[in-house]
Amino acid sequence: MISVHTSPLAQPGSGEAGGMNVYIRELSRNLAHRGVEVDIFTRRADPEQPPVVEADYGVRVFALEAGPLAPIPKDQIFCHLPEFVTELAFQISRNGHPYELIHAHYWLSGWAGYLLKRYWDIPLVQMFHTLGDLKNLLSPRGSIEPVLRLQVERGLLRLADAVIAANPDEREVMIWDLQADPAKICTVPPGVDLDHFRPADRLAARDQLGLPDRPLVLFVGRIDPVKGIDTLFEGWRRLLDSLEPGDTVPLLIFLGGRRTESAAGPQFEPALERVIGEARRLGIEGSILFLGSQPRAILPLFYNAADLCVMPSRYESFGLVAVEAMACGTPVVASRVGGLRFTVEDEVSGLLVPPDDPVALAAAIRRALADHRLRTRMQVGARQAAVRYSWHGVTNAVLQVYQQVAQRRELLPCP
Repeated sequence: MISVHTSPLAQPGSGEAGGMNVYIRELSRNLAHRGVEVDIFTRRADPEQPPVVEADYGVRVFALEAGPLAPIPKDQIFCHLPEFVTELAFQISRNGHPYELIHAHYWLSGWAGYLLKRYWDIPLVQMFHTLGDLKNLLSPRGSIEPVLRLQVERGLLRLADAVIAANPDEREVMIWDLQADPAKICTVPPGVDLDHFRPADRLAARDQLGLPDRPLVLFVGRIDPVKGIDTLFEGWRRLLDSLEPGDTVPLLIFLGGRRTESAAGPQFEPALERVIGEARRLGIEGSILFLGSQPRAILPLFYNAADLCVMPSRYESFGLVAVEAMACGTPVVASRVGGLRFTVEDEVSGLLVPPDDPVALAAAIRRALADHRLRTRMQVGARQAAVRYSWHGVTNAVLQVYQQVAQRRELLPCP
């Protein structure tokens, strides 16, 4: 597997790490559990980062030197791909470990994967996780993906042996808007660990985390314009303004960005400082708890402690956070976009609202918090819906794609 721009070992919610990191780590672990040998290659972005780490079930993560040993913007990584590919090929020739298939994640990894596909003459399976054309369509003005990305993505749709789409809409865009061969595009949504993310006692979770017993709304995600944090804050301000005298003020738990503790108090990375500054400008800082990104080991506690999870994203190919929350029996208020339209069923496992609509977002949050019967019904529906995304089923589907391209370079139509 190739994940050039971000390591699957990085903590989601900080820097570029997010749902894709979780997907790669969990899929690799589940494949290895089935007896598939998996190596993951990423760019080394820190001199302290070990060159090789053995993760679950013997999965190895190689960090290759390509460009500076420091985080750099994704757009600058492309020029270092030849160095990355050369180093990867050298590692493999030295270890004498031929591969049968490449699975690339994101467009940068896809181009590296294509170069290696030509060199080794083995199949390439591509998953974009996000499409530049869709991000340009749905992101705020000024947040435009580079032309290079759009060209590479269109090229990979033609050059890869198979492409995995995370949802039916994404598949349709690839076929009708980007002229991809329908026989190459298979829809396989990501999965969720149903043993790790499962319902637990809400009050006990709050007590363990030291959270108050009041209405709690949870946001989990990277600090990125596509996540709709501006819409969330404007909606939150409207929600607070709509409270009647005597109403309990809800608390928004914000898990994103990097926060560290010091003798002088909490320290926040610049991106999180800017987010906090925006909350301060809107006068809502006092009702938001900025905790930074959290280890996955304790994320289920936060999901179970919350009354609601909110995802005001402008675009999500899947929406892993939504499914993790649902697996814990926590309803989700989400934008009606991308994969969220399929993972969250309106009034069954959560509430769907138009993107970029703080008024609708505030109304949905208020309704879900006020209507105990609705919320209880959605709690049950959320867990039932999440069961469809077990890693067992997802791994089976991905293995089917692998077997198909390994046996026949010309794909049969996907089932």
